Amino acid sequence: MSSEEIPDLRTLLTTRRGGLSRGRGRGRGPSGASLHENDALVDHAVQKTDADAAGFRLSSVQLGYLEDAYAKLFATQPAVRRPPLINRGTYVRTSAIDLLVHKFLSLSPDQPKQIVSLGAGTDTRYFRLRDRYPDLQLTYHEIDFPANTTAKLAAIQKHPQLYTKLSSKRSPDPLSLAPGATSFYSSAYNLHALDLRFLATLSDDAQPHQLPHLDPSIPTLILSEMCLVYLQPSTVSTVLSAFLHKYIPAPTPLSLVLYEPILPHDAFGRMMTSNLAHRNISLPTLAAFPLLRDQRQRLRGYGFCHGSRAADTEFIWREWVSDEEKERIAGLEMLDEQEELNMLLRHYCIAWGWRDSGSEDVFSRAWEAVREQDGG
Repeated sequence: MSSEEIPDLRTLLTTRRGGLSRGRGRGRGPSGASLHENDALVDHAVQKTDADAAGFRLSSVQLGYLEDAYAKLFATQPAVRRPPLINRGTYVRTSAIDLLVHKFLSLSPDQPKQIVSLGAGTDTRYFRLRDRYPDLQLTYHEIDFPANTTAKLAAIQKHPQLYTKLSSKRSPDPLSLAPGATSFYSSAYNLHALDLRFLATLSDDAQPHQLPHLDPSIPTLILSEMCLVYLQPSTVSTVLSAFLHKYIPAPTPLSLVLYEPILPHDAFGRMMTSNLAHRNISLPTLAAFPLLRDQRQRLRGYGFCHGSRAADTEFIWREWVSDEEKERIAGLEMLDEQEELNMLLRHYCIAWGWRDSGSEDVFSRAWEAVREQDGG
């Protein structure tokens, strides 16, 4: 396919959960001031993509690709039907991450577990998981910009369908949300207004910044969907080191699931980065880890030494989705751009790595059966 035939990705590549990638927020430090004032424009460009993403997600839900009763509650724009290319990509990415999350949660269902979502934006996964696993002992954490956490808490306060999900059997009493609150903490759900870059500024011997209700002793899954990609590789390494060694130290089982773009150097990849540059956004880890094998190696380098896997989303669509489900998706709307979709899916990947305790082998048992892509 020539470069002239590649679809214009200006509306696809800087979106969050609703699009094919999500400009994830990084929050701010405890004082509320930006750690790097010259990053203000970049921070703003990343933050404002969330409203678009909520609309993209709502489109895929309304067309029947995904089941999500909460997508409409976070959408701030009128519902608009998006192109099939966006809807299909949204489905593949969301269903792939859901599969890994569900494997984690379904293993030893009586055991308490914890999820940390970096730059969550208007993500609805916590609320969907509460519906699917009503009796699970799950503590959920989200970290994002104060602008995003404030907006999310305002939406939660507005809709009883969301508000009532903040309590659980462990904290059954109604929970109060102060108007304009930026953070919220409970034994079930925690929303932290925090800049991840702040964690990278702490010295090795400094006490970690307090993250209420983060339990260092229970199996933990960290999700990064287009969040860490906006940070410098050295910053990413330091941030993850904080989680691996300070917040959730060994031998507690810990894993990381990444959703990021790959293949920046072909015509399609160059267009991706060019379109993002027009919106004042760069992806440092894309240049540092351009191939699937690089993604696996980075996970081992972070300390996820018990396993590191990766697959692009084209492989995931082909190998993880059943033929029956493919037929269902095909019947939702006509797709004329199959070649473009395949190319787009090849330029995004899911990478997952884990550190087990040696005795429980939580992640090994959960994910060793999940097929990865050879080579790359």
